[in-house]
Amino acid sequence: MPWGKLPDGTAVDLYVLTNKNGLEAKITNYGGIVVSLNTPDRNGKMEDVVLGYEKLDEYVKDNPYFGCIVGRYGNRIAKGRFELDGKTYQLAKNNGENHLHGGLKGFDKVVWEAVPDTAGEASLNLSYVSPDMEEGYPGNLEVRVVYTLTDKDELKITYFATTDKQTHVNLTHHGYFNLTGGAKRDILAHELSINSSGFLPVDKGLIPTGELRGLGGSPFDFRKPKPIGNDINFNDIQLEIAEGYDHNWILSNPQSAKEPGLAATLHDPESGRYMEVFTTEPGIQFYSGNFLDGKYKGKGGVVYQDRWGLCLETQHFPDTPNRLIFPSTVLLPGTHYSSTTIYQFSVK
Repeated sequence: MPWGKLPDGTAVDLYVLTNKNGLEAKITNYGGIVVSLNTPDRNGKMEDVVLGYEKLDEYVKDNPYFGCIVGRYGNRIAKGRFELDGKTYQLAKNNGENHLHGGLKGFDKVVWEAVPDTAGEASLNLSYVSPDMEEGYPGNLEVRVVYTLTDKDELKITYFATTDKQTHVNLTHHGYFNLTGGAKRDILAHELSINSSGFLPVDKGLIPTGELRGLGGSPFDFRKPKPIGNDINFNDIQLEIAEGYDHNWILSNPQSAKEPGLAATLHDPESGRYMEVFTTEPGIQFYSGNFLDGKYKGKGGVVYQDRWGLCLETQHFPDTPNRLIFPSTVLLPGTHYSSTTIYQFSVK
């Protein structure tokens, strides 16, 4: 359905996916944003579990990446610079001295070509061609992202890409989740587990230092479910730097392009909503909404305060183009990038 126009007159649409159990996802082709995602609580009440806005112009005016596709490179690249195939590439510095989430006009701000799939499960195919040197990245990159709302109560996101030059690719979904439904309260009572063997400490610019640090009973140990608020104010330099959690965890399950492994679980004890995250990616960025400061007025007139939503962004590691010890994000001509992430919903 038509959803409005951008300032330059480009038309934008909104698509509605539903499954046999009544789950509903509304997705726009502007930035591939999941505008809403309605799931039941333990009493069967359907409510929205993602933060965002009601109108297109609100997303265009001021969007802290609510619900969007992030690319070409999710997360940060130090000083917006990397060397590849003997050449240095300079990207936009849009996060202090660093490059964040694809730059000044990343994939979150473009209009994707959208084709609904009416043959099988409720799906939306989004495609975009990022031209050579867009935001400073080499190669003409052809990207396709498929959102599927399955009858297993999953929001499944599958990413594909090809290039005609060596380049770096790291695509992710930047949904802000709040399982209370309608964002009734903050996420500090949500119980989180992360299937992880360690995390990446960061410097003051939130760039990984290169250390792979074990969890060892630290505030970053979510190997067993615990409320997010338990240790978020612990006296720890890493928590002080990020003003909470904004780090990449190293996933411990073996990764396979065909079989997404369990990355994390999230539970709101009051509503009963339970979310499991499965992915083929080697890492997950847990961001506890530390920079939501009350200036964002979202759906239903709810003002999003500090830690009113959280992100679980499945991805390769931040600053990988400058860290040879991290799993590579290089995509070569003639090869195919593919990645799958599943957010599965139930109650307990």
